[in-house]
Amino acid sequence: MKKIFKIRFILLFLVLFGQFSCSKYLEILPSNGLVRDEFWKTKEDVEAVLMGAYQSFAAMDGDLFTYGEVRGDMVKCHDYYNWSDQFKLYSSTIYPENGLCKWDKFYKVINYCNEVIQNAPEVRKIDNTFTDFKLKGYLAEAHYLRSLSYFYLVRIFKDVPLVLTPTENDGVEFYPVQTKGEDVLKAMVKYLDEYRPFATDGYKTPEEIKGRATKAAIDALLADISLWNFDYEACIGYADRIIADTKFTLMPTSRWFELFYPGNSLEGIFEFQFDTKLGQNNSTYGMTNRNAYQYIPSQKAVELFSREYASEERYRGEDNSIAMVSVDNYVIWKYAGMVPDGKRQRGGIDQSSCNWIVYRLADIYLMKAEALSQLSRFNEALTILNVIRDRALVAPLAISNSVNAYEDAIMDERALELAFEGKRWFDLLRMGRRNNYARKSKLVELIIKNVPSTSKRILAAKLTNPEGWYLPVHKDEIERNKNLVQNPYYNF
Repeated sequence: MKKIFKIRFILLFLVLFGQFSCSKYLEILPSNGLVRDEFWKTKEDVEAVLMGAYQSFAAMDGDLFTYGEVRGDMVKCHDYYNWSDQFKLYSSTIYPENGLCKWDKFYKVINYCNEVIQNAPEVRKIDNTFTDFKLKGYLAEAHYLRSLSYFYLVRIFKDVPLVLTPTENDGVEFYPVQTKGEDVLKAMVKYLDEYRPFATDGYKTPEEIKGRATKAAIDALLADISLWNFDYEACIGYADRIIADTKFTLMPTSRWFELFYPGNSLEGIFEFQFDTKLGQNNSTYGMTNRNAYQYIPSQKAVELFSREYASEERYRGEDNSIAMVSVDNYVIWKYAGMVPDGKRQRGGIDQSSCNWIVYRLADIYLMKAEALSQLSRFNEALTILNVIRDRALVAPLAISNSVNAYEDAIMDERALELAFEGKRWFDLLRMGRRNNYARKSKLVELIIKNVPSTSKRILAAKLTNPEGWYLPVHKDEIERNKNLVQNPYYNF
């Protein structure tokens, strides 16, 4: 698929123009009618736009890391970049001017998908080689990428504009209002359920099998959305479909690091693909290598993983998830390392080729365990939890039969298994939101452990208001679109 991405994206670049400004954040195709009419003629045109959606989403891997980790308790933003938007997010010094409060990259992906969803059926009418099977497969992929984009947007901003048609002409006034996050996700679940049967599972190469939207990828997203919505029975049902699929298996203990190098493992369900040889470079190596001075493991992560603190995590710990550079100096190793020895960094063309894993089987197991425990099906949840721990060769757990005890144990296990994979902040948000914010104080307790003592009281006060868990709408969007409403937490 990596070669397909490159070829199709070159074709797409030839017919699309320009970069996105804030005023054109929903524009993709040229507004010139002649150029548009000449473009949507063949199934190759449809595939070109679809590949543009994949490429644009993959290019956000650094942002996905930042949104999913920096406000959590497993990552520290290096003081060297204390002027950066990332450091301000990490320190909860967040204002609507922060560049990370822009949502245009997500809407760029959404508009690619909307273009495919609207125009592909018309191309089917004029291209005799464009089969109905192929059409529906492309539509399933477009719905997946659009839904994944909206899932990120809802978790980051809460209420966002729900745009389901392409913006074809920047001259037309287009000022969408925000839709409640729960309604956005309800719409996405409907589309995903509708198009899942048409998702293609017959890809030939590992890059396509793991890098394009299959039925399992759709089930993983549906399970994740269901867990976020606290629909536990639905989460279990979607997870079971993946677990029953023999194409997926947990990687053997001694090969756990192969999830990241070379990637596309038997455990992977959906991964954004990178290959430096094809000009597809990730951001994670540049953010986490020894000389990056950008993101490093938090003290909590060091205590979980390092031998200095007698961690029992032999296969997920030091030299795997993190590596020691010098005394009391650690780096994130998953994206920078070539082997689990904490020494040999990726080199040459491998440096920026590490995939960004969106979903893998261990994540699905832990989603199911969480859903089971919330339904007080403790024995089933414990069995799954200890399957993950057994794979890591760490001792099984014995947990008292209470929902909170299981929630804590599963959050801890997700921190160990999925460290630095863009999950932690969203996991903590899910915990904090559950049961009408019953465990809000637990979220605050975990987060403030990751900041200097001088900042603990201020940050605790900020996190007490759940509206502050979400980002503000960027000031440029508020100024451009008077129909948008600012997150009340940021109405200074």
